[in-house]
Amino acid sequence: MKAPELSIIIPCYNEEKSLTSVLRKVCDSLLTNSITAEIIISDDASKDQTLTKAEEFKATEPDIPISIIQNEVNKGKGFVIRQAIQHAKGDYILIQDADHEYDPRDYPRLLAPVRDGMADVVYGSRFVGGNPHRILFFWHSIGNKFLTFISNMFTNLNLTDMESGYKLFRRDIIQSIRLKENRFGFEPEVTARISRIHAIRIYEIGISYYGRTYAEGKKINWKDGFRAIYCILKYNIFDRKDKL
Repeated sequence: MKAPELSIIIPCYNEEKSLTSVLRKVCDSLLTNSITAEIIISDDASKDQTLTKAEEFKATEPDIPISIIQNEVNKGKGFVIRQAIQHAKGDYILIQDADHEYDPRDYPRLLAPVRDGMADVVYGSRFVGGNPHRILFFWHSIGNKFLTFISNMFTNLNLTDMESGYKLFRRDIIQSIRLKENRFGFEPEVTARISRIHAIRIYEIGISYYGRTYAEGKKINWKDGFRAIYCILKYNIFDRKDKL
């Protein structure tokens, strides 16, 4: 059977309130835009009804392949993404958070450069383009731009949003990289590693962003910002092993 064009990885931790509606948006976008895809829900030992919601939704969508990976111990977003990457079968892999911060209607925009044969990796940027962008935390935006700036210094890329949750990869490329980070350090680590792949073609596309407040379930905090700086230094200077 022909592999799907896209593998959508959805890392989850206590997302019972939003998972069903996010999955509905994902499926609607796939059907509307005629994208063949599989969905991989990777649960990080949720303590609420996230897994139940995932199973219930899977039963309602027999025409879209949906697999669920269940972890007994909470290890972090990076871990469940790494785990799901190795299960993916699509030509391309896209990470979709289980909240409403990123809009699945942007899938065609993210796929366009790879479909046109121009890109191997596509980053969605919250800071370019004229798409909707919720106004939230000033210092978060400064922190994101600061981390992107430091990352760019070492990778020699000119990204505007290294920390973006929307990243699309050619499957053969991302599956060949030995990733290590278990938490939010995934973003600077994967950026450092792909930047060193010979002749890699990286594109950036403006996306919509509907950010959450902490009261609405946002999990990343200032400690993760310091970890990101550590990861930028670690994977650009001290740990430069790219592949298995």
